[in-house]
Amino acid sequence: MFYTCRSKLWELALFEYPDFNPVAFSIWRLDVHWYGLMYVLGFIGAWLGLRWRSGKAGSPVASSEVEDLVFYGALGVFAGGRIGYMLFYNLQGLTENPLSLFFVWEGGMSFHGGLLGVLVAMAVYARRHGKDFFSITDHIAPWIPQGLFFGRIGNFINGELWGHETDVPWAIVYEGVARHPSQLYEAALEGLVMFVVLLTFSAKARPRMAVSGLFLLLYGTFRIGIEFVRLPDEGIGYIAWDWLTFGQVYSSPMVIAGIVLIVLAYRRPRMAPATAA
Repeated sequence: MFYTCRSKLWELALFEYPDFNPVAFSIWRLDVHWYGLMYVLGFIGAWLGLRWRSGKAGSPVASSEVEDLVFYGALGVFAGGRIGYMLFYNLQGLTENPLSLFFVWEGGMSFHGGLLGVLVAMAVYARRHGKDFFSITDHIAPWIPQGLFFGRIGNFINGELWGHETDVPWAIVYEGVARHPSQLYEAALEGLVMFVVLLTFSAKARPRMAVSGLFLLLYGTFRIGIEFVRLPDEGIGYIAWDWLTFGQVYSSPMVIAGIVLIVLAYRRPRMAPATAA
């Protein structure tokens, strides 16, 4: 169904948000939600990509080690994402009831917490398997955007993380208000664009840390930009000036770290370059 909305300059045709059922399907009375299914698709995509790249000569991870690597990554995503959400966005709830950390059915996952969790998991993996940490992060970086893409599609299906009111032609009417589909912006930039750029960049041998640095730089830049049109999470609001968000604050160090890693990577030409990540 389409709505028409008159602005000062033109009449726009706005798409109405479909009333999605958050449950994708049920198996023996067990409801499988779309959001959970998106996580599964993200991990499957990463597994397939890593299997493909790990079969190439010079890969820091053998094909037989990919399942173990994905398992470590999944633990980091879920543990870090949940702990990060409670620490970054719901510290009061955590202090009032520490057991709320385990109330995952109430929702609440943080990308930045998940990223920290994955970095810790990769550090443990690298140490236990006698591998270089940055060689591992360079290897997995191109496949993370797939999970980000599916995750943002899950946010869209759930009808969450909307943008500000707007009259742009591609606005989506949600509960009677035309809004920026910020979830789809993130799916496009953090997911599709980052995937194509990182996959292309890592197709050739790059200095160690370069791929990881580019991942941090791209995500941080895209997230900071999208936060200008995305509404803050309910109950959190802006930090200052009616535009600064926690997402921008947490993403700023990623931009700085990404630039530092890229500079260090290309200032050490004698260091053996990593093979295609």
